[in-house]
Amino acid sequence: MLKKVVLIVGVVLIVAIAGGAAFLYLHQPAQAAPSGIKVAMTPERIARGKFLFENLCDCDGCNSQRDFSRVDGPVVAAGRGRGNELSAFLRGMPGTVVASNITPDPETGLGKWTDGEKIRAIREGVDNAGRALFPMMPYPSYRKMSDEDVQAVVAYMNSLPPIQNSLPATKLNFPVGLFIKFAPAPAGSVGPPDRADRLKYGEYLVTIGGCADCHTPLEKGQPVVGKTFAGGQVFASSAGTVVTANITPDMETGIGKWSEEYFKKKFYDYREYAASGPPPLPGPQAFTLMPWLELSQVPPEDLGAIYAWLRTVKPVHNAVEMHPGAPK
Repeated sequence: MLKKVVLIVGVVLIVAIAGGAAFLYLHQPAQAAPSGIKVAMTPERIARGKFLFENLCDCDGCNSQRDFSRVDGPVVAAGRGRGNELSAFLRGMPGTVVASNITPDPETGLGKWTDGEKIRAIREGVDNAGRALFPMMPYPSYRKMSDEDVQAVVAYMNSLPPIQNSLPATKLNFPVGLFIKFAPAPAGSVGPPDRADRLKYGEYLVTIGGCADCHTPLEKGQPVVGKTFAGGQVFASSAGTVVTANITPDMETGIGKWSEEYFKKKFYDYREYAASGPPPLPGPQAFTLMPWLELSQVPPEDLGAIYAWLRTVKPVHNAVEMHPGAPK
């Protein structure tokens, strides 16, 4: 009798495991049909999209060719939007992770995608075939991007020169490749941010700027609860290693003692590099993935709103050594 019970339990467990595996393998990401929108290519919209793409949202950070022989890895303009194999640069990736060619090239880029498919990918995290995108592409944050801003980004992407650059497909290790299917989610219409409300506008900019994505430590690939914006996320690459800073208003380990003027100066100091030619050569104590060069072009009213909102987040005491092992 006991053997029979054990056999039945074993069969049930095998069936349950097989059923769970089949569910994960066959599960399709949550998604809505792409809209049939055709984004109007007005000069104002393209200019706004350029600012979002190149500066605030730093799409260049992953999707463009960069020169990491210089501080902050300035973008190589001729390679803007061409895509990159990120796992060849960043260590510890869960497989082959590729930032796609997002230029309008019809063979290796997005030239055959509709504008609605591009908007869905940016905000909902699925490609034109309905497959889940690896959430290093910060679509969970972009879900809150306004309709006008996401259309502006698409307009600017459509204006880029096509670059033929064939890249391998993203191929994630087991079980990450199964679990990311649950990351995408349909996004509804999003109205414009209220620029008159400084705090709400600052929150909007911080969100679509993806600040929390880098400045929150991870544990087993997930944000550590209670440490949002507290820094400590490690980025190890072939060019160097950096640990992200604590940007909560903690007085000892964060930015609690920073004035608004000092906060802005930290960014605007990089305008000198952008204006005077190539940035200096980096040492191990200067390597960074923080897009200082890009964010140095953000207008003062936007940086002020970002500063004001960051002052409202919970202070977290979390001392961070940004360049462990580097000479002081």
